[in-house]
Amino acid sequence: MRVLAAGSLRGVWPQLMARFPLTVETHFGPAGLLRERIEKGEPCDLFASANLAHPQALPALGVLTFASNRLCLTARSDLLREGDDWLALLMRDDLRVATSTAGADPSGDYTRELFRRMGEAGEKVQARARALVGGRDSASIPPGRLAAEWIIHSGQAELFIGYASYAAQLSRIAGLSVLEIPAPYNPHADYACAILTPRAQPLAEFLGSQEAKAILRKAGFGA
Repeated sequence: MRVLAAGSLRGVWPQLMARFPLTVETHFGPAGLLRERIEKGEPCDLFASANLAHPQALPALGVLTFASNRLCLTARSDLLREGDDWLALLMRDDLRVATSTAGADPSGDYTRELFRRMGEAGEKVQARARALVGGRDSASIPPGRLAAEWIIHSGQAELFIGYASYAAQLSRIAGLSVLEIPAPYNPHADYACAILTPRAQPLAEFLGSQEAKAILRKAGFGA
């Protein structure tokens, strides 16, 4: 079975597949770019995306939601001032903001929705933000590194908006602080899989099982 899966599933996927009885060959990447590869004819039995839109756009046998996510803000710890929260940090003009790439990577799309919900303040932040990961021409994140960690520690930006499923890991990395983004502003990210061939049906059913949901919750995802 051949699977194309959103890059944000890379960390939890081995744990899921350890509980699935069949052999699965999985390739990870930004979901928008994976969808384009499928549309161009790349073989794929199941497509696991970080949003509903990409699976729903494909001629699938079925689409199943199996997890959820949200956004958080990661900051360079030594730049935090007393009383700073996520909004105060984003509004500071002396701090560079990095995001994923909208269109290619759902994380970038959710970030744009965050900016929209922020109103005029969000317009100002979006004008300064730089899409540094998840695009066609983005530099590759070094193996074993998280996007926020690499972006901030390599000096490309001081702030990174990304998935909250990474929050627990990021909070254990020296020099990084993770701040929650309140629900009224924070878009809900639905993960969904497109069943593209009959052989993918058992995997889709497993992803929707209580066993898989427990693994996903432990890894920081909603279910």
